[in-house]
Amino acid sequence: MGTPGGGDTTADAPNAEPGPPRGPGAAPGEAPTAPDGVPTGRHAAEARAAADAAPGSASGAAPGDGEPSSDPGASADGPESGSAPGEARSQEETEAGRPGASLGASEGRTPDPAASGAPAAGDGRASAVGPEGAAPAVPDGGGTPPKRSAVAEALAAAVRAVESGERPAASFFAQPARPAPAPRPAARPARPVPAVEGPLAEAPVDEEVLAGVRRVLAAGGAPESLAGPVVAVLGEQAAEALREDPWLLMGVRDVRPEQADGFARALLGDACGPGDERRVRALAVRLLERAALAGHTVLEAPVLGEELAKRAVPDPEEALREVVADGSVLVFQEPLRAPETPEEVSGEAEVPVRTLLGLDRYAMAEESLADGLARLLGTLAARDLDWAGAAAAPSPSAAELIRAVAVSGLVAHSGGEAARAEPAAVVAAARKLGLRAVAAAFTEDGRRRLAAAGDAEAVTVAGLLAGREGPERDAEGALAVDVLAVLDAPRLDVETAAALVESLPDGARLVLSGDPAELWSAGPGRVFADVLAARACPVVVSRTPDSGPLGELLSGIGAGELLRVDAPGKEVVIVPVRDASEAVHRTVQLVADSVPRAFGVPPEDTRVVTVGHGGPAGTRALNAALKQRLNPGPGRFGGFDPGDRIAYVPAPGRMVQGTVVSGDADGLRLDCSGTRVVVPPARVADAVRHGWAVTAHQAAGTRWPAAVVVLPGDAGPGLTRSWVYTAFGRAERHLSVVHGAGQDLPRAVAEVPAKERTTRLRSLLKAQTPRTE
Repeated sequence: MGTPGGGDTTADAPNAEPGPPRGPGAAPGEAPTAPDGVPTGRHAAEARAAADAAPGSASGAAPGDGEPSSDPGASADGPESGSAPGEARSQEETEAGRPGASLGASEGRTPDPAASGAPAAGDGRASAVGPEGAAPAVPDGGGTPPKRSAVAEALAAAVRAVESGERPAASFFAQPARPAPAPRPAARPARPVPAVEGPLAEAPVDEEVLAGVRRVLAAGGAPESLAGPVVAVLGEQAAEALREDPWLLMGVRDVRPEQADGFARALLGDACGPGDERRVRALAVRLLERAALAGHTVLEAPVLGEELAKRAVPDPEEALREVVADGSVLVFQEPLRAPETPEEVSGEAEVPVRTLLGLDRYAMAEESLADGLARLLGTLAARDLDWAGAAAAPSPSAAELIRAVAVSGLVAHSGGEAARAEPAAVVAAARKLGLRAVAAAFTEDGRRRLAAAGDAEAVTVAGLLAGREGPERDAEGALAVDVLAVLDAPRLDVETAAALVESLPDGARLVLSGDPAELWSAGPGRVFADVLAARACPVVVSRTPDSGPLGELLSGIGAGELLRVDAPGKEVVIVPVRDASEAVHRTVQLVADSVPRAFGVPPEDTRVVTVGHGGPAGTRALNAALKQRLNPGPGRFGGFDPGDRIAYVPAPGRMVQGTVVSGDADGLRLDCSGTRVVVPPARVADAVRHGWAVTAHQAAGTRWPAAVVVLPGDAGPGLTRSWVYTAFGRAERHLSVVHGAGQDLPRAVAEVPAKERTTRLRSLLKAQTPRTE
């Protein structure tokens, strides 16, 4: 198949952007300050405290959050130049190559949710060593470590037992499986979700505080421009904290471990070394935060130990014991399988376990989410309601979903675009019964499509949590809702999902609906996949397929097949390219000339999707070429001009499409789907990118009339079945594939379902809820 229409427009390939600075004397740049979140759930004060307790958190993710790598040290926004193996690696720096295979047909099959959602082994409840709760990841404020929590004290006692000989050292990471712990206290809310839209304002910082931090930075050979980000991470006592523990500098985004090491040597001289407990603590927290950017909520102990060894930590196993003892890292043990033999069932024999390490922030969110889902399953009150007669179901799958919602407080629903009408039917039926029912999509475009499916009152998840959309909350902070249907559920990260579930009152019904073949969330966790795999609630698989050549293509990809489809109206077109420069040239030609002429789709309704931000065919290069052709200008507002398409990231894992309106001393003024936003000048570089071309994670949850997917020549390592499915599924009417990846494309579809993530939610749910077949 050829291109839709002709045209030969030349686009100059832009120069690649410079990489991050290399030494402690080079400024890694200002870290963005996320907008203040609106507390959600019934314990808003505790939620704020939880957010404040992680000064080294990954809240400074770069715009769009990139394509997370399976590497536990991966960054969300491109590799760090010169970093050690496993440190901030991603698949963004890619380039195009040879022409590849054509795409093909399928038979309209709906993918099995278990196929894409089945995690690694790990049944049974994960039990933390010690009671719940933990100290902050790094000291906040002054130079002395924070007071240990109950779990830290318990872990310190365990270490003392090892040192005194009362307990063998090997037992620390190889404890036998233990009975499930006693019921925990009421679930605590997860970190609140920041507001997405609206003007942003930066909190003022005391000039004396900044001056003190600048003096410490200068003494250690670090750029004074880091003062603002350091204060944002460490607070008003940042200067004293850095003098006491120079490796706290590692908590600032874009400061690499080797830069922090150089800073520490300049301040401490011979008084520090690679095994310094302060260095080990900072490295362990950083690695777990970077793992969260790649989607993991925990890491296996050997994996984290290997990463520490790569960074010259002399005794990684002992180092892990120390960071666990001081409360910086929590340790959990999870059975690798369910008890099988009579001896294992009775407790006379051990069940193999794996040891997991994680940060309190994500452990709290995952346990709060599991508790909340179990609460919904256990508090549904029996009511004499005629669900079957409440509404005429538009399809057999919709009728099945309504029946499931009638009897369960939690229901998982999987299906493609056409299946969005089914949760909308549930909401309509609930409203006819007099129940307070709300449907929420993950993006503004998802809400538009949900409205097209029949629910004009639909909201967005972010708007619901922030209180801008949907029902009000009661005195305890619970949403006034009886039924909540959440579409695009694969986009939910563990913290957002925990905040959402914590906001629901006892007895409410929750429907999690989405396409399990799509990419998982940009943030940590794989909530929807874990809920499906745990079999803790009824699962309804839609039998309503997406129609047309695009629907057939996606159905085949979901089943692991990439075959040729019959597209008489050129709904799918393959454009072979030889190298990156040709890929950029052909992409510009398609967006500016061919697609508008052949299909009547203007350039503003076509989106380009590629594998990453960097490289000669990444979003930076493609956006530069597309801007030159579609909206040339000097970039007088921080590199942007009125009319530029942008991707705006107000908070990690959240991307909003928009257009530049103007710019002035107050900042860059944007129109994001009708909402006016002002981004302060200091945040523009970190929060706004040109948006004609985006990554698949940025595009997920949104569809356009036409999509152009660019597959450069060395895109293979970044391709998975879920990536291809998500990228190709962004097109409503027409899909062009600029294809230079050769056999890497069909191989990824057939052999690489998704990049694995290590999480605890599946086993937590299996331990708290009965299995539902």
